[in-house]
Amino acid sequence: MSTIKESPAVAAASVSSDVPTEYCEVVAEFLKRMGAAQTIKPQHNVDDSFSNLIGGLLKVTSIQRGKISCFLHLKAPILNAYGGMHGGAVGAVAERVAIACARTVVGDDKDLFLGELGLSYLSAAPHNAEVIIDGNVVRSGRNITVVAVNFRLKESRRLAFLTRATFYNMPMPSL
Repeated sequence: MSTIKESPAVAAASVSSDVPTEYCEVVAEFLKRMGAAQTIKPQHNVDDSFSNLIGGLLKVTSIQRGKISCFLHLKAPILNAYGGMHGGAVGAVAERVAIACARTVVGDDKDLFLGELGLSYLSAAPHNAEVIIDGNVVRSGRNITVVAVNFRLKESRRLAFLTRATFYNMPMPSL
């Protein structure tokens, strides 16, 4: 095992001797380009700071039983290094929209526990794109609720991301 000292992103990593040095250098450079060595700013080093980034960009346009529609204007804080919507941002938005959609059919007497969140990336959503997000309850029963959340580019109506969230409906503890 050896360590790579040149890049702070991987300086402490142990590297197997069967991995060629040039591969390690490529990985270190990739991580550097992706910002892995950057320091988190104090205003973002707080619990659930990602919600603040998303909340300022996500606008609800309609709420019906089992359905929610939202609008998202893509800005720099939720973009990846390539200028498209960051996968973590897709997941964060999908989770919040899915929870809100599930809450239109699951009563307040139940907690929602996210058991699975699946994401399919079909095309990029670039900087300044306007995205229409539609959440629909696919199935809801006594113990489980499944919600589909689709992301479409407003201008072309092209489907960018498909997501599916599975929630377990947990009874509230009685005290």
